[in-house]
Amino acid sequence: MKKLKKLVAIQPVSLLPETREKIKEYCEEALFYDTVPESDAEITKRIGDADGIFVSYTHKIGENVLKDCKDVRYIGMCCSLYSEASSNVDLAYARARGIKVTGIRDYGDAGVAEYVTANLIRRLGGDDGFPPLFGEISEITGVRVGILGMGASAKTVAAGLAAFHADIRYYSRTRKPELEEEKGYRYQELPDLLRECDVICSCLSKNVVLLGEEEFQIMGPGKVLFNTALSPCFEEEAIKKWLDQENTWYFCDTLMGLGDEVLLKKHNVACLKRSSGMTRQAVERLNQKVLDNLGNYCMEQKAL
Repeated sequence: MKKLKKLVAIQPVSLLPETREKIKEYCEEALFYDTVPESDAEITKRIGDADGIFVSYTHKIGENVLKDCKDVRYIGMCCSLYSEASSNVDLAYARARGIKVTGIRDYGDAGVAEYVTANLIRRLGGDDGFPPLFGEISEITGVRVGILGMGASAKTVAAGLAAFHADIRYYSRTRKPELEEEKGYRYQELPDLLRECDVICSCLSKNVVLLGEEEFQIMGPGKVLFNTALSPCFEEEAIKKWLDQENTWYFCDTLMGLGDEVLLKKHNVACLKRSSGMTRQAVERLNQKVLDNLGNYCMEQKAL
């Protein structure tokens, strides 16, 4: 195994004390920052002469940072890495520089599914002085749920709601015939899904916007919209108009999924203000995957 000379976590990255100790086995020096950097200049200063860094999803690590950090050879993303387009690390520049970038997946999906299910149950039953979505107390059974995207998180949400006998439909860039055959999920084009479904769950990748004024007009009132992505899935003015209608509801877990925080003033908007997926169990899974990625990288370097 070839150790890194210096590894720096440039921000809080949910690493447990025991994980920090194990990380020291893979590097000669390890430095963990538990405060949030306020600028790219501060990120660059924190990295310094490190050849390895840990980052999370809240800060962009682009060319303007990496070009001044000549020694960086490894970037461990302590967060999800689904695609180049949605990554906060400039993967193209890193690749051109020969920097290895690793990310993790499938560690916080259970919490997301529980968040959606719990809040849907409350809305169907009525809460906080507001009547149930359908005017009378309802089960999830038979509720038409439209899932936007069908990645790992979306599959977990769908499975959770299907366990309560929801009618699951979905829209994604690619169809999933295996889910249609094995699970009975139904693929629909976006306008049909928005028109027919009572509940819309957006599990899209970061920075993907599907809902504009036309889409919200198709949805109409009497609907619930969930968004568990790390960015708004909608155009801001369009959702404001939709939320002005009676019996429309928007739930998101992070402020990143909220967009304009003025929405918090609306009675029909609820934001958890934290990632619903970051449960105790998810943090444990995250730590193990981060360790595995680092260990694999060091072993690969020994073989070169």
